[in-house]
Amino acid sequence: MKALLRQLFDAAVAAVQPAERLPPFLPAPDDRRTRVVGAGKAAASMADALVNAYGAAVEGVVVTRYGHGLDHPIVGIEVLEAGHPVIDAAGLVAGRRIVELARAATANDRLIVLLSGGASALMESPLPGLSLNDFQVVNRELLAVGATIVEMNTVRRQLSAIKGGGLARAAAPAEVRVLAISDVPGDCIADIGSGPCDPGASPGVGGRASGFNILRRYGCKATPAIWQVLDNWPRPAPALDEQFVRRMTANIIASAGDALSAVAKQARAAGFEPVELGADVSGDATIVAAEQAALARDYAQRGGRFALISGGETTLQLVNPHGRGGRNTEYLLALTLALRGHPGIWALAADTDGIDGTQDNAGALSAPDTIERAAASGLDGAALLRENRTYDYFAGLGDLLVTGPTRTNVSDVRVVLVDGSA
Repeated sequence: MKALLRQLFDAAVAAVQPAERLPPFLPAPDDRRTRVVGAGKAAASMADALVNAYGAAVEGVVVTRYGHGLDHPIVGIEVLEAGHPVIDAAGLVAGRRIVELARAATANDRLIVLLSGGASALMESPLPGLSLNDFQVVNRELLAVGATIVEMNTVRRQLSAIKGGGLARAAAPAEVRVLAISDVPGDCIADIGSGPCDPGASPGVGGRASGFNILRRYGCKATPAIWQVLDNWPRPAPALDEQFVRRMTANIIASAGDALSAVAKQARAAGFEPVELGADVSGDATIVAAEQAALARDYAQRGGRFALISGGETTLQLVNPHGRGGRNTEYLLALTLALRGHPGIWALAADTDGIDGTQDNAGALSAPDTIERAAASGLDGAALLRENRTYDYFAGLGDLLVTGPTRTNVSDVRVVLVDGSA
């Protein structure tokens, strides 16, 4: 069953690779100059797919996470690498380079913007008065308290000159085409990378809570400069020319839905009836795990074979800053403990970018004998879960899922296989 789970995850990742998904969305080359900018964990592979399929010369710069670049150069494209999930100095350099290239575009140029998950942390152009340290403090705080990706991006948007339509304003009057791989709930393109090319963006509108209120609600610490910017929100922003906005296009080229459809197809071929729980599952990882464990037990009583499939991004409460493990191993250990060795239930939880949190694994796998094997190895699952040491639990069992960077990202995939006949 573990081999099948790995096959299902591989199918999910293969379904959202830029080499297959991006070419159908490319415009036809013409006599205009084409510039390319991009950010995200899939930025390098998206740029590579573009250059291979476009059929005309391009020039540009993209930024991806350290280790998520390619092993070969991309003609005309400079690939930068920067820190994630907390921005570093390289992310500021990338943001500056991307804005400079966008500003150099003219009305006779085409600017193709490649966005994917991770873009918000990988490129930045701070508002005047804000420093790298300001951004790092607030990002670490939001990560520690388990803020959702939408909440984090709302705060980021309100502190940035490149997000919330800032890149689009820099690119005017060029023709802008956005191609995005979505890792956000609802596949809202304004939320991918915190909306750098969202023409109507005024961060904090549309019913979203202001960044100030988000930090207050979680009790986050922030520097005086951060509080000052958020307290004075919204800031005035120059309106974009209507003709420029009409020429802008934006397409989602791949999303969690595509990955989960591939998983469902493969599961059905293997004799498991897919039960799709949604592509945007969110909330505390341990709570989601408890809910899905109860659901798995219910399906086990029906006597059939089922695959409970879900996507989306859970959160975790960081109580141990030195703990090892991301939201997927957090979810999976909580699920394993809740199932208590229930026969006939196996599970996988992994990030489609190949990295769960800050470790070297995409996620992990669980089986009916996981708790028994852990006890024999002296691993206290409940204690390790409390201490945010879920990586250590699955590493000790040899059950980590290690893929390396996949160079795509549509958030997480969770699969619970239920064999009611076991």
